[in-house]
Amino acid sequence: MRILFLGDVVGPSGCKAIEENLKYQIIKNKIDFVVVNGENAGEGGVGITEKISEDFFNYGVDVITTGNHVWDEKETAEYISKENRLLRPHNLISPSPGKGFEIYKSKNGFKIGVLNLMGNIFMKKCENVFESAKKFVLQNTLKKNYDFLIVDFHGETTSEKMAIGHFLDGKATLVIGTHTHVPTNDTRILKNGTAYQTDAGMCGDYDSVIGMNKENSINKFFRLEAKKHFPAEGKGTLSGVIVDCNDETGLANDISSFILGVDLKNTN
Repeated sequence: MRILFLGDVVGPSGCKAIEENLKYQIIKNKIDFVVVNGENAGEGGVGITEKISEDFFNYGVDVITTGNHVWDEKETAEYISKENRLLRPHNLISPSPGKGFEIYKSKNGFKIGVLNLMGNIFMKKCENVFESAKKFVLQNTLKKNYDFLIVDFHGETTSEKMAIGHFLDGKATLVIGTHTHVPTNDTRILKNGTAYQTDAGMCGDYDSVIGMNKENSINKFFRLEAKKHFPAEGKGTLSGVIVDCNDETGLANDISSFILGVDLKNTN
């Protein structure tokens, strides 16, 4: 079993990189299941629409996770209620439309659980993520409720992401961080067998400030006249991880960085 997880897709350049490369990479790398964080895929670099989601599914994405920008497009609340392949953070304050966890069937017949969590530090409108994760693992067990479990932890700080990784070590196949849009160089398997990386990075134009136009972002930091943030328009890079799973234990045999594009050192 091979899983490809791709970090936050940012704006049109990120969507274009998915469109142009994903199908071939699935074949080339013999991928069985694809998860993409799509919360920044909208035209303005935030939110996601029904059309973008359907495009992603057509390109080979099996599940789309999100984060703090999940509701930035008004139509999403209605769409997510009928599309269970689009997730929102599991620990959003109730009631919230949609689901934060679902079990899916992979192409090769395995049951794949996908859990979308959001951190508490600098984040709003979410319950205590550690209490939510604790409750989840008391109710769900690897190789009992599902064959594999993928956890997208959408958070600001490395410490919070690392802590949740260690808490879920041995209980999930993959714990992967999203939100900060920069791939971290700590790809590894934790002591109890869970694949981990603090942040998957983004799918978008890296000649930017986390996917947004760099000149406009610099002006904002100088407190000069600037527009509302808008995405950089250069060629996009795909960034994430590939996990080789152990079919018997549901844990990870191997994890490797996946980077394909123009601005970062490619691993594929």
